[in-house]
Amino acid sequence: MRDTDLAIVGSGFGGSLLAMIARRLGHRVMLLERGRHPRFAIGESASPLAGILIEQLSDRYDLPRVRPLSAFGTWQRTYPRVVCGLKRGFTYFKHQAGLRYKTDDERTNQLLVAASPSDELSDTHWLRSDVDQFLVNEAIALGVDYHDLVELDGIEWQPSGDPLLRGTRHGQSVRVRAQFVVDASGPRGFLSKALGITDRGFDGYPPTQALFSHFTDVPRCDELEDFRIPNPESRIPTPYPIDDAALHHVFDGGWMWVLRFGNGVTSAGVALEDWLADELKLAEGEPAWRRLLARYPSIATQFADARPTRSFTWMPRMAYRAAECAGERWAMLPSAAAFIDPLFSTGIPLTLLGIERLASIWGEAGLKARLYPSGGSLDPSSDTDPPTYSDATLADADRTARFIAGSYAGFRDFPTFASYSMFYFAAASFSEMARRLDSPRTPRGFLCGDSDRFTSAMTRLSPGTTDVARARYDSEVAAAIDEWNVAGLCELDKKNWYGVDLDDTIRGADKLGLTRKQVRERLGPVACTF
Repeated sequence: MRDTDLAIVGSGFGGSLLAMIARRLGHRVMLLERGRHPRFAIGESASPLAGILIEQLSDRYDLPRVRPLSAFGTWQRTYPRVVCGLKRGFTYFKHQAGLRYKTDDERTNQLLVAASPSDELSDTHWLRSDVDQFLVNEAIALGVDYHDLVELDGIEWQPSGDPLLRGTRHGQSVRVRAQFVVDASGPRGFLSKALGITDRGFDGYPPTQALFSHFTDVPRCDELEDFRIPNPESRIPTPYPIDDAALHHVFDGGWMWVLRFGNGVTSAGVALEDWLADELKLAEGEPAWRRLLARYPSIATQFADARPTRSFTWMPRMAYRAAECAGERWAMLPSAAAFIDPLFSTGIPLTLLGIERLASIWGEAGLKARLYPSGGSLDPSSDTDPPTYSDATLADADRTARFIAGSYAGFRDFPTFASYSMFYFAAASFSEMARRLDSPRTPRGFLCGDSDRFTSAMTRLSPGTTDVARARYDSEVAAAIDEWNVAGLCELDKKNWYGVDLDDTIRGADKLGLTRKQVRERLGPVACTF
């Protein structure tokens, strides 16, 4: 029998970071891991919002050794042996079955959106086996009581209301009594099973499957003839090297991710709607991968000599949404409460937002604060109480799922998808800049969830349901995001290439509730590296 204040189940990056913050808040923390580090994990691509959240959490809770993970430059200088990859932006190529990819003159079959002005400030891809092990070691150094190879099989409630976890380790019985339990073990994890919480799914979301692995010997697209940019005499450079990004090969019914790490390993996988997954017999693993490559010749060229470094993993059902994610003395991190899709790299920032919410609540009201539904509103102008942790976490997941569902519907017509994606890029860039500049209009919910106007427009213009004619669609999206567009998005003359220009942010100062002088001054070191 072991006593602790807080028991966290799962020692991925979210569980370990939350454990460190809880220690800084003065709590005894036990971190329980079913496996052993280093171990494979997915959820590998960060974003500008993730970077600023790491900075702010590190500063707020005195975690200086975590802060360098917020950007590529500081990461490489401080922890060169913790493997990451350079992520300057988001790259998308639209493929047609049986045809080689070729960029058209107007670039209507590709989209490049930069996320940073330089390698120094760039986002990163995380080799999770390295990153998770690093963070576990940091948690141990701060006094977290860490135990691996723990098989938990149940939870019960003591007369005091304290949860008691039951399980085994090395064949011996384990009992952990805590004041509070957090599940950081991923979707369909420990608390979902122990408490019998149902998977309610997402309304209107297409059933999807995934197949993925890590590879070596994957050439860069910019080295392959099929992906060369036409009309080089135009002398307009790409916003960033196209492979130094979260690279997406998009096709009807799904997409492939290609994420490069600095050690020569590439993470790649596909997320497919059931109809395409069943057609390819995705459950067969590597043979299904070869069938997919045979369908898309240019992707096949990129992976012609690639070698998987591990067995393929098949996920027969990707999306998951718990019916509830918090209750008396327990809560799930967003990564355990819901899983949607890696498209647009939403997983890491959603988890960090959940950690920020929990830490803020515990810092004000302690571990026994109420976290479950109150019927509160995300809108800061509302007269109702603010949302509880549970309200906000599940609302973020539902909103993200609606957006991803619309994106899948848009794959059939890539210009529509590219236009619809501007909702994500507007919200992400606005949220990051609002936090970085200490804006009074900083959104509290993911994808600007505290604005009914933004979210209703995102729903109305979803490619899966909208009745807006294609001729008007782009202009309606541009008008819908204008209040949050501080990144020069939706400009037709850019032809789907969006670089980072800090002048766009300065011109949008009033949208952030700031003056242009305030924006220039607060950008400070960021502007100096541009």
